[in-house]
Formats: sequence, C-alpha cells, structure tokens
Amino acid sequence: MTNIPSRLPQRLLTVASLTVAIAISGCQKNPDADTADNTQNNNQTVNTIAAEPQTPESTQSKPSTNSTEQQAPLTILALGDSLTEGLGVDNDANYPAQLESRLKEMGYKDIKVVNSGLSGETSTGLVNRLDWVLQTKPDITILTIGANDAIRGIDVTMVEANIRTAVKRLQDGGSEVILGGMQIYDNLGSDYVESFAAIYPRIAKDMNVTLIPFFLDGVGGDAKLNQADAIHPTKEGYTIIVNDNILPILQPEIEKLEASHTNQATKSGTPTETTQ
Repeated sequence: MTNIPSRLPQRLLTVASLTVAIAISGCQKNPDADTADNTQNNNQTVNTIAAEPQTPESTQSKPSTNSTEQQAPLTILALGDSLTEGLGVDNDANYPAQLESRLKEMGYKDIKVVNSGLSGETSTGLVNRLDWVLQTKPDITILTIGANDAIRGIDVTMVEANIRTAVKRLQDGGSEVILGGMQIYDNLGSDYVESFAAIYPRIAKDMNVTLIPFFLDGVGGDAKLNQADAIHPTKEGYTIIVNDNILPILQPEIEKLEASHTNQATKSGTPTETTQ
C-alpha cells in the first residue's frame, strides 16, 4: 500500500518551497542539452558510495536500531539531481553515503547505496539514462526528480509522464520505488505550483509506490542546514534528511524485502542466516 505520512506543517512548506525552487536553479548545468550531457556523463553517473561505514551526526528523531541483522545482500539506488549527488559536500557527507552508513549501524551489514545523482538533471534526462543506471539491479530505488523541470517551466503533464515512465521501468526491472516529493516557489503562478505539487501523491497512489511527501522537510529554508548558496544542504542537513525523512519510509520497505527473501529461502529449502 502507498505510505503517505501527513506531518508537514503548512508554514514550513511555504518557506521550504520558496527556497528549494530558487535553489534548484543553481543545480542546472546546460539547459536543453540533456541527452548530450547524459551521454557524456554515462561513465560517471553510477558511483558506489564508500564501502566503509561513516558515522553521521545524530538528530533527535533517529529510528531505533534493528535487533535483527540483514540476511541477504541489498542494493539501494539513489536516483535524482544535485540534491542526490550531494553538490558542494564531501563524498561521505551526501545523503546516499550517510544512508549507507546509518543502515549498517542499524544491522544491515550486506548493503550498498549507489549514488546516481546528477546535477542539473531533468526528468527527461533521467529517463534517457535509465538503461545505464538499471545495470546496478537495485532492490529499492529512491527517486527524487522534477525540480529542475519546474524551474524551466516545463509543462507539468510532461514532467508527470516522465516520472511515470521512470517508475514503470524501475518496477519492471524488479525495484521497489520510493518517490521523493518536491515543492516549488510561487512566482511561476499558483496554478503551476499546485499542479506540480499534485504530481507526486497522484503518481504514488496510481502506481502503488511509497511517498516521501517533501524530501527537504525540516531542512529547506533553514540557513543553518544549507550551504552558503542557500541551495544545497550541508552535511548536517543531509543527516536530518536521512534520519527524519528517508529512514522512517525506507526501513519498512527493507523489512518487507527481507521477509520475502526469508520466505523464498524457506520454500526452496535454502538455509538462512541467524543472528547471534
């Protein structure tokens, strides 16, 4: 079932929406050159984050540590734009790196998070490189895309069609999809803003994917948690995104996959690992 938490204060969304969309304009590289850029960057797109776990700074609302260790290898694909890539922070400070580290702390030892974020990425560009990123064979994909489309004023129906295409191809490839929702600023007009915001819950409902209602909740609009450009999160900002926004949504999906793996192993007679 679609998991759509409802904890976003309206006041935060208003502030965060303004900051995110203004910020995303700084993520763009070469507008209208998606296909060429993506071809040029194919060999740089899929980067597996450091194997040694890092220890991100704690927040007040960390999910509790798992009591059961992971029983099967697991690959999580972090797919999106500069907010996924981690523009402006060290490789061990972006959200995919911190997420892998945190999951290993929680007992998921045989796990990797693949960072497939690309600065300036649009939904069209992302669709064009799906064949490449799907070579990672992800069990779960965290998809966060669309804000660069909005800053360019690309028609909402095209953005939605691209995201639906991406979700369908990921699902057909055997990946569970978690969709990161985005918000945009108001000077594009209220109709566009409202139409854009409605894309994410509608896709989540129609395509049975889990939704993070606002990927930057608790971080967007807070100067202390963003870099000097007021655009991209700092390491501390990404820590909050991982612990408060991603893990509460991701961990139940991991648990479902682990249960499925265990059931399949039991039916086939394959012995499973047990924790001490």
